[in-house]
Amino acid sequence: MPVALKPSPTGAVTRTLGDVYGRLTDMCDVLSVRVAEPGTEAARAGVGAAELTQDQSVLDAFVEAEAARIQERYGKVPRRHVAASRALHDYAWSVSLLMSGVWYLERRVPRIRPEDLRLDLATAEFTLVPGTDLTCLADDPVGALPGVVTVPHEEALRAGLRAAVAEHMEPLLTAIGPTARRGSRALWGMVADDMVSGIWYLGRTLGREDDAVRAATELLPTSLAPYPAGAGFRHLTTEDGHRHPTRTRSGCCMYYTIRPDEACTTCPRTSDAERLRRLQG
Repeated sequence: MPVALKPSPTGAVTRTLGDVYGRLTDMCDVLSVRVAEPGTEAARAGVGAAELTQDQSVLDAFVEAEAARIQERYGKVPRRHVAASRALHDYAWSVSLLMSGVWYLERRVPRIRPEDLRLDLATAEFTLVPGTDLTCLADDPVGALPGVVTVPHEEALRAGLRAAVAEHMEPLLTAIGPTARRGSRALWGMVADDMVSGIWYLGRTLGREDDAVRAATELLPTSLAPYPAGAGFRHLTTEDGHRHPTRTRSGCCMYYTIRPDEACTTCPRTSDAERLRRLQG
């Protein structure tokens, strides 16, 4: 259920964001996030996301915890760089969806600071304390709240979302890149993929897939720094004449190294023939 946050000096924006984050977690079963009130014990649980970029031992624990989950779930001990990539993928998908989901549902863009986010390494659950940094369109009623930034049109709002995700992710990409053994283009490709796929997932969840595909394409119509590729949606047609949106990832989540015969539907290794077989199966 949406979280009702207690009044605070910046309570109006915090409550607004807490409500929509609560809606998102209710809608998205695979989004493992709980929303906490500022200053509570829950808000101090786990390790801070900022620590991942500042303390090598915390980053190592982040990767090791993912390796343990992979071994428990799949009975396979992953190579260290694979575990790092998988951990980064889950982080980027979750954090991107928290911001892009607010944008998609409300046409508002929050900035999530690493200091606002904590992780339970054992369970991979995130705890988010809603912040006070919010951007919206000029005609949005929340634009009158203290500290809210307004922009004149939809493209400015989309640019704000791209910047908010990049600002959050850049320190972590820098920190984890050597462990993941990935260069800048591959890392930012993963973030772009996760930002697009989160919106796509949310649209499917709401029964609005076509609308979500359009929104994701407008968000990333092409390569826009630091993102190396656009959404790149196309369609495949099954034997019943139904057209299905698909795309090919620009960055790899490394799942194929764990389950070679079950590569992601959007993996470059998955042919259109195999994608159609899965759609029709």
